[in-house]
Amino acid sequence: MNMKPTLREEIAEVDVLLTEQARELSAMLHEHRLEMFPPNAQKNLRPFQLSEAAQYLGVTSGYLKNLSLEGKGPQPIVTPSGRRSYTADQLLEMRHFLDKNSRTMAKYVPHRRGIEHLQIIAAVNFKGGSAKTTTAAHLSQHLALTGHRVLAVDLDPQASLSALHGFQPEIDHNESLYESLRYDDQRKPLSALVQKTNFPGLDIIPANLELQEFEYDTPLALSQKDGSMGRIFFGRLDDALADVADNYDVVIIDCPPQLGYLTLTALSSSTGILITVHPQMLDVMSMCQFLLMMGEVMGTLKRAGANMRLDWLRYLVTRYEPTDGPQSQMVAFMRSLFKQHVLINEMLKSTAISDAGITKQSLYEVDRAQFTRSTYDRAMESLHRVNTEITGLIHKAWGR
Repeated sequence: MNMKPTLREEIAEVDVLLTEQARELSAMLHEHRLEMFPPNAQKNLRPFQLSEAAQYLGVTSGYLKNLSLEGKGPQPIVTPSGRRSYTADQLLEMRHFLDKNSRTMAKYVPHRRGIEHLQIIAAVNFKGGSAKTTTAAHLSQHLALTGHRVLAVDLDPQASLSALHGFQPEIDHNESLYESLRYDDQRKPLSALVQKTNFPGLDIIPANLELQEFEYDTPLALSQKDGSMGRIFFGRLDDALADVADNYDVVIIDCPPQLGYLTLTALSSSTGILITVHPQMLDVMSMCQFLLMMGEVMGTLKRAGANMRLDWLRYLVTRYEPTDGPQSQMVAFMRSLFKQHVLINEMLKSTAISDAGITKQSLYEVDRAQFTRSTYDRAMESLHRVNTEITGLIHKAWGR
């Protein structure tokens, strides 16, 4: 007679169970990766239609079309029906052409100049599901498409931002930021960790589970009294970024959904903080606790000597449904409470963005023809408004 195991017996060896399940899942993910991305394959990027290209360049569609008809600048791809499109590399080439040949004072290459300081933006929230990673990915890509030199840093051991850009830790074994933050003599320069993405102008430092080691190492380092472990933890990211700072205009950091040493290190180095929040009561309650904790801890770090040089802090409402009454009330409540610190534009909830994420793509990567046009256009317009507003904050911090 077969006896069913009790619940306690069923998971008696929990460490073995979890390890086996992780291996099985890793094998399935590997198969899925091979189906989508065969060995040695790299993510590519679709061409951008004339109207899209003109929008990113900051010119009119008519002006851009005339340039192509006159044979000026990189020549677009032209279909038999006469539709024009540009690759991302051509967009970058056209940007430099416009900057060199413009008869006006307009600047088409928005790189920081002179005393303009590196913008370091941390996307944070205590609660998962606030679209933090999605926001960081689309902001990084938008900034690159509009001519900025961007470094995306995946600081979440779950590596979702890395996966969106074609890097998977269980397969690629890329090194993470931990290698530049660690406290022993194996520390590496940040330049050795940077990886190129399929977006010209956008580089990334992928994540892996090794990042979690920083959470364990830091308390040990702080307990050292003789200072032999180097600078205190909140200055280590500043030290690491100094190695590559001249190569970038903006650094976007996707923080883990917890207020640990990784997040605190990012906040200590940031010039801008972007707090993503889904306008539901439970999410806002969770954010309240996060803000209380963050305020207390950052105050302690400031008194300890951390360089809190924030240019701006903003709340971004994400996954917003305007027709949802309670959500609209929550947004109105946040605006009345936080005033100008809430971004004017909300990121609307869209099946286009979530469906693109299923195939590990951003909305900038998928073609409009894959969706209902109205759905795609609505999501893209919302993205453009949010990212343009954040870009304005970056330029304002530079004094432009």
